[in-house]
Amino acid sequence: MADDRAPAAPFDRVVLIFNPTKAEMATRIHDVQRDLGTDLPGLPIELLPTDFAGHARDLARSVAVAGSPLIVSVSGDGGYNEVVNGVMDVPATRAVCTVLPAGNANDHHRSRPVRPFTEAIRESRVRRIDLLRITFRGAHREQVQYAHSYVGFGLTPLMAIGIEKGGKGKILELISVARTLSGLRPFELVRADGATAQFDSLILANISRMAKYGRVSESNHPDDGQFEVVTLPHAGRWKMALMTLRAVTLGLGHQPSVSSYAFTTRNAVPCQIDGEVVHVQAGTHVLVESARGALATI
Repeated sequence: MADDRAPAAPFDRVVLIFNPTKAEMATRIHDVQRDLGTDLPGLPIELLPTDFAGHARDLARSVAVAGSPLIVSVSGDGGYNEVVNGVMDVPATRAVCTVLPAGNANDHHRSRPVRPFTEAIRESRVRRIDLLRITFRGAHREQVQYAHSYVGFGLTPLMAIGIEKGGKGKILELISVARTLSGLRPFELVRADGATAQFDSLILANISRMAKYGRVSESNHPDDGQFEVVTLPHAGRWKMALMTLRAVTLGLGHQPSVSSYAFTTRNAVPCQIDGEVVHVQAGTHVLVESARGALATI
């Protein structure tokens, strides 16, 4: 069941969370302040620059505990993920979140309807969208994290690592992807029913498009309590290459939708959550659930 944490009144302030070291960020923040001041005079604006990786989560958490703020992540998918998790750390928050694209990957922003930023604030049309709640349970600890867009195992995080090492730009990225495919190794999972399976790629997606990989499904309903499961059982690099080509051209078509998906890793496997790569140890139980209506946004 969705809870109702969105403020009934207009926002009492706008809080911009951003990484000041990113190229052209100063100009971006200046332009946002100017537009807000022109179109929404009198609305308080707070600037909260980050100092280190993970700081955006701390800042969002501190903001979300009081009032009815609109927390704006001026970032890519990774920065917005931190902000979303910071807000979710405060169960009774009245905060509303949104993102202004300023990163290498902006899948979440591309999946949203196009609306002028200040117009969206003025109209205050708050809606609730689902998140993916990921629970990692190991022998000695349990960790819960939220994703606004997707969780990927196998190929997707390996591609992200390869692209990061190989450099940005279409030619360099294509070379990096080719190298990644050549070194791809399958990973093995144990499903909830005890059956084992080998995969080259597993994507659990709350959006239909991933910028680096194209259209992964036809569904585009981030508020239906479901997410799409895109799997590629282990079949060799040529089939993986064909799947990647299809994703960036025709799209992968309709995929099965579920409200939860669980498995245990047999070996260590890289995992990508909203663009950020983490490494999951062998023997980790992973539970992904649709947190329906968990996030208030505009």
